Amino acid sequence: MSQHAEPLDVESIRADFPILEREFEGSQIVYLDNAATTQTPEPVVETIAEYYREYNANVHRGIHQLSQEASVAYEEAHDRVAEFVGASGGREEIIFTKNTTESMNLVAYAWGLNELGPGDEVVLTEMEHHASLVTWQQIAKRTGADCRYIPITDEGRLDMEAARELITDDTAMVSTVHVSNTLGTINPVGELADIAHDHGAYMFVDAAQSVPNRPVDVEQLDADFLAFSGHKMCGPTGIGVLYGKQHLLEGMEPYLYGGEMILKVTFEDATWNELPWKFEAGTPPISQGIALAEACDYLDDVGMENVERHEAELAEYAYDRLTEQDDVEVYGPPGDDRGGLVAFNLDGVHAHDLSSILNDSAVAIRAGDHCTQPLHDVLGTAASARASFYIYNTKSEVDRLVEAVDDARQLFA
Repeated sequence: MSQHAEPLDVESIRADFPILEREFEGSQIVYLDNAATTQTPEPVVETIAEYYREYNANVHRGIHQLSQEASVAYEEAHDRVAEFVGASGGREEIIFTKNTTESMNLVAYAWGLNELGPGDEVVLTEMEHHASLVTWQQIAKRTGADCRYIPITDEGRLDMEAARELITDDTAMVSTVHVSNTLGTINPVGELADIAHDHGAYMFVDAAQSVPNRPVDVEQLDADFLAFSGHKMCGPTGIGVLYGKQHLLEGMEPYLYGGEMILKVTFEDATWNELPWKFEAGTPPISQGIALAEACDYLDDVGMENVERHEAELAEYAYDRLTEQDDVEVYGPPGDDRGGLVAFNLDGVHAHDLSSILNDSAVAIRAGDHCTQPLHDVLGTAASARASFYIYNTKSEVDRLVEAVDDARQLFA
């Protein structure tokens, strides 16, 4: 990772994303839905094409040259991702899945079903994505464990005093989102990990909104497990990552059974492959994994400190522009202390209607509950509009957003 934040050459970066030149209704598109999926730069697209053009083959299945080349590239992709998130254990601590949700389910099933029982507690937060909340909720129901939720303050931060009371010696797992995909809140996951470990619990970090947007070091956070997705960090869809401390992964049973994850099979029994292949049953996401490694290279060339700074500037600017308007409610912490997104509502206009009107102005945002229905219940609203930023966005695009919100206001006046 680069060591010093520098101003981004946004125009040069935008040249790597030709989709941003698309026009809709005569206007160049403004893509502000990056928390859902970022766009994919040309070097990553070329890496995918190169795989299919030059060495498309299954991995670990053949002696022939193509399979060997694909296997080496796929294995080295694990090493590259491990380096990107500071996992010193290398590929043994990096499991490729299809997304963050599958990574969470892997731990919930492979660890939770075997380790949780009546009297055990899983501590979550009120701002969890459904991928975390629903997964642990349903595993708790199966095992007889209880789910407890750390509340949020009026400003949209975690109530850490409540967290210290909720995390007890009965707590087996603490699972929290690193950066809220609705509030933009940056949670103190290192502090939560310390509290969890003091009580003998494990720490799971949903890093879907942090690994793509800021420097993340799994060992500095002391996360036991951490999950993220490639499609939110310039990579392709269909690839997710689970980081796990090696000794924990070694002690877990497989989540899926079949080819690749086995060492020896008889009619009576089977033994499991070494890490990480024990958890990658069947034909894995080969091209996606290789392309994710290229996305790591691309982001490191930009510099993750630069990514973080650029997003923070855009989020603060958007927060300030939107909160200047009396009929706009913005959710979450102040603009100078949030991740690169802003969720808001315009009085008298449903978020879905607002998104539709913005689409007519070629401004693409997300509208809905953002897979955080319980959080929206706490906020007292069924849905919100969300603008989320990335390395290729500009302040002039934020201005386009605000102008489109003004158009919506006039339409519903």
